[in-house]
Amino acid sequence: MTTSRCSDSLPPPVSFWQALAFWLKLGFVSFGGPAGQISLMHHELVERRRWISERRFLHALNYCMLLPGPEAQQLATYIGWLLHCTWGGIVAGGLFVLPSLFILIALSWVYVAFGEMPLVAGLFYGIKPAVTAIVLQAAYRIGGRVLKNKVLWAIAAASFLAIFAAGVPFPAIVATAALIGYIGGRVAPTGFTLGGGHGKAGKSFGRALIDDETPTPAHAVFTWSRLAWVLLGGLLLWGVPMAGLTLLYGWDFTLTQMGWFFSKAALLTFGGAYAVLPYVYQGAVDAYHWLTPLQMMDGLALGETTPGPLIMVVAFVGFVGGYGKAVFGPESLFLAGAVAACLVTWFTFLPSFIFILGGGPLIETTHNDLKFTAPLTAITAAVVGVIFNLALFFGYHVLWPQGPGGSIDWISGLIALLAAVALLRFQRNIIHVIAACAVLGLASKTFL
Repeated sequence: MTTSRCSDSLPPPVSFWQALAFWLKLGFVSFGGPAGQISLMHHELVERRRWISERRFLHALNYCMLLPGPEAQQLATYIGWLLHCTWGGIVAGGLFVLPSLFILIALSWVYVAFGEMPLVAGLFYGIKPAVTAIVLQAAYRIGGRVLKNKVLWAIAAASFLAIFAAGVPFPAIVATAALIGYIGGRVAPTGFTLGGGHGKAGKSFGRALIDDETPTPAHAVFTWSRLAWVLLGGLLLWGVPMAGLTLLYGWDFTLTQMGWFFSKAALLTFGGAYAVLPYVYQGAVDAYHWLTPLQMMDGLALGETTPGPLIMVVAFVGFVGGYGKAVFGPESLFLAGAVAACLVTWFTFLPSFIFILGGGPLIETTHNDLKFTAPLTAITAAVVGVIFNLALFFGYHVLWPQGPGGSIDWISGLIALLAAVALLRFQRNIIHVIAACAVLGLASKTFL
């Protein structure tokens, strides 16, 4: 590829504060889910600013795709760390999340405080069917990428039956799928090979600050002592808040249980946010009763329409749970919701920083290409069945909002059908579909 003289020259060094300004901007404009967020970072960091070469960008992305947690947020953390050491990674990853957290706290408060007003209720009446279509689209999209043979189809079908018919907990399904993948990858490896991945870098956009041949910076060289310090720091950042909550309020207190529950959820998010939604649903709705099924659907819609990773729906779950349980008394409901939202965000995202700051040096030092292993392939196949079950569950609550004894809500069913056609057939933008469905819901409540 022929490059211009401008792109042949090395870009000027980027200061910590220049990078901070970019990461802050990214936190407010990172709509579109992980695919859109990764595409935006590629355009800005590889093509336009040339802070990192495409090959190094994809190398980092492949590692993040292997980890539990939001890969786009982890990729931002990785590149920020590579540019400006530990604080660069913390700032990049933190600013990817914080704008969404503050926006969701505000929207959650409006939701719980004014959700019964006709205007708000009408909007969310149309949003709920859209969420059903969105989850169905997620199962379709992930399934189309993963279910490449009969073995993986069988795993997906078995996981669906396990959670739908037997009520098997999501972690048990993940563990079983991982075991099947581990064994199957050795007995019949072709059945657990996805192929494709993110591929090799095929273009050059000119010299980058972190180029293909740029030596690994000193702070990114792997040492066992550095790994030990990161793990120790991560353990303290997790253990001190958990111990403080337990000592102050007790193990059964709502905030303590939220911290413990979302710590586990953070380690189960293989395959993206939609993969962990069933687990969050089982815990937050069925086990702890922090919110209702319909509130969970509304929270997912709010998460889809705000910047940042979709897993930020946990902030909504925390806010509604803390507000509803009045953890600080009836006079401090907003404070309870805001503290709970911040708390669950902390425990959900902390492992992502540990994975990058601890594992990044090993990845940078080895420069090996990373691919999904057979256990992760099997887990992702199982996730498809679990997400499909979630779509059916949401669809049931949309069509029969009063329960099995009530009548079918045909208007909600029609809105869900229109949303599914827009997403699956015409591949319309999710935010546009949610907005259109909200208008339809408001109109139906106003005129019908």
